Amino acid sequence: MRKQADIAIIGIGVTKFGELFHQSYDDLVRDAAMQAITDAQISIDDIEAAWLSTAFPEIGVFKGRSGMDLCEPLSLYNIPVTRVSNYCASGADAIRNAANALRAGECDVAMALGVEKLRDRQPQDSIVKMMVEYGHPFLQKGFTAAGTFAIYASRIMHEYGVKREDISAISAKNHYHGSLNKKAHHQKCCTIDEVMASPMVADPLTVMDSCATTDGAACVIMVRAEDVDKHKHNPVLIKGIGLSIATGWDMPFFDPNHDFLSFQATRNAAKTAYLQAGITKPIDEIDLIEVHDCFSIVELLTYEDLGLCKQGEAKDLIRGKETQLGGKIPVNVSGGLLSCGHPVGATGIRMVVEVANHLRGTAGDRQVKNAKRGLTHNIGGPGAIASVIILEK
Repeated sequence: MRKQADIAIIGIGVTKFGELFHQSYDDLVRDAAMQAITDAQISIDDIEAAWLSTAFPEIGVFKGRSGMDLCEPLSLYNIPVTRVSNYCASGADAIRNAANALRAGECDVAMALGVEKLRDRQPQDSIVKMMVEYGHPFLQKGFTAAGTFAIYASRIMHEYGVKREDISAISAKNHYHGSLNKKAHHQKCCTIDEVMASPMVADPLTVMDSCATTDGAACVIMVRAEDVDKHKHNPVLIKGIGLSIATGWDMPFFDPNHDFLSFQATRNAAKTAYLQAGITKPIDEIDLIEVHDCFSIVELLTYEDLGLCKQGEAKDLIRGKETQLGGKIPVNVSGGLLSCGHPVGATGIRMVVEVANHLRGTAGDRQVKNAKRGLTHNIGGPGAIASVIILEK
């Protein structure tokens, strides 16, 4: 694999995440985009290409079906704008495509913006309903993400002595971090006992082990590293991007060799990103991580898939508080999906904005001290698609 030219993020923006009934899809686009443009100290006319990440326009407000839905609220016309949809990796994939366009010389200034408006609908019009109606005619029937990941939770508990309290401790940790994040959907601490006592969704996962359906948007402005104006920009470099689709039909558990203890897509994506960034021992070379904790168990499994520890040792990281703010390798200091919620198209870019703030030293009360290198991880499908991005100051 050839060494990739460095790409610099020069502008970042993220809206409040939550039940944003007072804001439209277009409002969220404008909010995130103008924050990023202002931060980059450029004009909107300087943007030469853009990528819009919206994963599920069919279940929201029927916006985000093409790049036009980015152009209209920003009056951003006469440039190429592409809509990206790749399940929960949509935002990260938008960044990947923008970075590759910059490397190819197709443009000099690129925007990647993710947005999802999931609360403006009836409860009956859920993601589950969409999967049943539009997904595979046999494999999707009776399928839920919670039910899928609950199988992994039961398996790791059986194989490695993981306790129910270990899984709940991840939710408690991330809700504590979320209490420090004014843009998170949920900003309230909770205890392990409260997580365990919340209503059961799919045994052993409860409501508080599950992320919320949320509205929100996030945006980054990127240029080639060589084009950074060091007098006005505070850049963060993209050092590696890995994206992997490891199975078909969105479901790795139809693979007869699958052990229900890890996700091959994450391992593939991490391997690619680590190779590009020159990382050989991630626990010692990375300062903070944003992990796709759509359910508590996913974060626990990802510790091992990212190579932070050996197989079966993830429980030791959470028991030793190594992944809490102030620990050896803080994970989800934003509050993660469990606190921020999951507007699917925006989440991957929101994570990059979070890590960029820490590398810049502008993360406020949840700042990771002396952060120089961070990682973001998304997984969707669930489990079939994963992305890993390495960022460096």
